[in-house]
This record gives sequence, C-alpha cells and structure tokens, in this order.
Amino acid sequence: MNPLLPASVQRDLVLASASPRRAAILEMLGFEFEVVPTRVEETHTSIAEPVEQARSLARLKAEAVPGKRRGTSIGADTLVVVDGAILGKPVSEAEALDMLRRLRGRWHLVHTGIALHDLAVRRSVAAVETTEVLFHDWDEELLRRYVRTGECADKAGAYAIQGFGAMLVREIRGCYYNVMGLPVGRFLALLRELRAREVERAC
Repeated sequence: MNPLLPASVQRDLVLASASPRRAAILEMLGFEFEVVPTRVEETHTSIAEPVEQARSLARLKAEAVPGKRRGTSIGADTLVVVDGAILGKPVSEAEALDMLRRLRGRWHLVHTGIALHDLAVRRSVAAVETTEVLFHDWDEELLRRYVRTGECADKAGAYAIQGFGAMLVREIRGCYYNVMGLPVGRFLALLRELRAREVERAC
C-alpha cells in the first residue's frame, strides 16, 4: 500500500499489461495490484499521429480487461519517435541494430499513453507524457555488443534505459520513468482525477 495516498484511491488496481517494467514501477511506489494483460494489437490502428496513437492504445488496453471486476484498470502504450517515424519493438537483431543506428547521436521522443478505467462505472481518463532523449554517438561495435545482450527484445526503440541501455543515453528532458513505460507523475494525476471525491474526503 502506498502510504502517501488514501487506501480508497488505490484499492483494486489492475495492470492491463505484461510489462515487467511497469509492474516494477508500481511495486516501487508500494501499490498492490493484479496483473491482467489484455489482448490489443498494437500495430492495428488508423491513427497515424504518434501522440494520439499512444493515447488510443492505452485506453483500449485499459478498457479491454476481461471479466467482472471492480476497481481501476491501468493501460499504457509507449512509442519511440524519430524524424516523425515510430520505432516499435524490433522483431530481429538486425532490425534492433538498424533502430539504434538511427537513434545514435540524436534526440528522439518517447511518448507514453496512459489510461485509467473505472471498471464499475466504465469511466476512463487518459493522457500522454513525452520525454526527449539524446543518445551518445557510440560506434558500431558498441551498438552490436548491446544488441547481443538481448536487452533490445520487446523494447520500443530497441533499448532499455533502466538496463545496459543507460550507457546509450547522454541526456533526457522530462520524466525518466516515462522512458521505462509508466510516467509516475502523470499516473498519479490521473488516479487523483478518477478518484477525486475520495481524495478530497481523505485529505
């Protein structure tokens, strides 16, 4: 239980994601939650604009929690964007290396859409957090070594800032946890918005 928020606000949280990074952030904050990954095809969307795509996918994930549950589901989707192009999760080491080549020595954007859905009254709130990330201009050999660690798999943009990928990053502007996949400040703001009455009564 998070000691800084009233219990009524944080009860019955459901993480609609299989991401171990998002679970680790919630655990770090002391939240108790159930993990219920939802089946939403991330590549199937008619929205081309990255910010709105991230918001839409996060909302779809939060609202797709199956079964009759109470509480609040949490959906999130992270997109890495460079030159207007979305870099998804690489399907091979070759694709991961190509992504890292595009990012080295340059700034890129990390957009994370986050949505909270009240499972009882079917009400949702959603937002997008954006962080700017600058990579070091590492040589080809280091990038190849990073790919061989296997850390690129299942990571948008082919890197994990909380792992060996920290060596790739020179500077960030914005929320660090957003790059991991769950912007803490934005999540707490949405939680307070969705449960505003309980918060006001407890404060």
